[in-house]
Amino acid sequence: MKPNLFEIATKELSQDAFITWLLTYADISCSSIDADLNLCAIDFVNELIKKTYPNFNENVVEVKAGRQWENIDVWAEINKKYLIVIEDKTNSGKRNDQLIRYKEISKKWCFEHNYEEPICIYIKTGNESQSDLKNIIKDGFAIFKRNDFINVLRKYSNIKNNIFKEFKENLENKEKINNEFLTKKIEDWKSSDYEGFYQLLEIEMDIVNWHFVNNPKGGFWNALLSWTYLGKYPTYLQLEEKKLCFKISTHIDDLEEPMTENRGVVRNNTCKFITSKAKQLEYYEIKKPDNFGNGVWMTVAVVERDYWLGNADELVDVKKVVKNLQKYIAFMIDHVGVT
Repeated sequence: MKPNLFEIATKELSQDAFITWLLTYADISCSSIDADLNLCAIDFVNELIKKTYPNFNENVVEVKAGRQWENIDVWAEINKKYLIVIEDKTNSGKRNDQLIRYKEISKKWCFEHNYEEPICIYIKTGNESQSDLKNIIKDGFAIFKRNDFINVLRKYSNIKNNIFKEFKENLENKEKINNEFLTKKIEDWKSSDYEGFYQLLEIEMDIVNWHFVNNPKGGFWNALLSWTYLGKYPTYLQLEEKKLCFKISTHIDDLEEPMTENRGVVRNNTCKFITSKAKQLEYYEIKKPDNFGNGVWMTVAVVERDYWLGNADELVDVKKVVKNLQKYIAFMIDHVGVT
């Protein structure tokens, strides 16, 4: 395959540089350098501004852009009237209250310089759960997703600039990979396929959240489906890629009072309770795991992939999977714990 700069330079700083470069091309002075790239950049600026001002129809003439102002990834002044501030993310998420802080900094600057209210944008070219994105919006940032970016860039297929073309191709390849799980046999799924699957799953049903869990073995994509309590302990249903896990938390942050019981005893008793209830309802596929852990979050029962997701040589049937998962969620709510 032809080498792609953005498949080599994968850090967010590289994407920051491209976004700043493209914003700068929206200035009228760049129309004589590359007219098509200038039009695309203007379109990009328009789409960002419309996230805050939907009826924006002014001519974009003067653009000044840069990086790392007050730790803000990218900023742009438009027509000496609008300030765009961008938090740019590939695969990571926001940190603590950083967006709230950036919003306040930009509001203060706009007030002091007689600008309109700032346009705060969270650009995400990787994947992030709807639950996390809702929190971004609560912090005052509009979401500009990978597909939003692709839709702007695709309109300008006549642009010959290699930097532009390679960035667009890289985004399009990410989108292609994200949806490959739909046309792959389940046995061929990789970690990235579960990432795409969880995105579709949260559209088809209510789930709590999903994200990547890093661990010494390389990590996995996890989707939290339900959260209930068995006594004082949270019991929850979680997808850990091919396994559907029934789990219990003994983490101090999840408990209303300190734990006094032996963790192993709590784990074993919860396992017996869940598997016993499952047998009563003839859910024989809910079984004790092959090995118990002894951490603060412990798996107490599992359902193997074939029962909830499908057979190895099949393509995924999303509607069927949703029905299966809803059955197990109802089991947890109705027969194991209380919400």
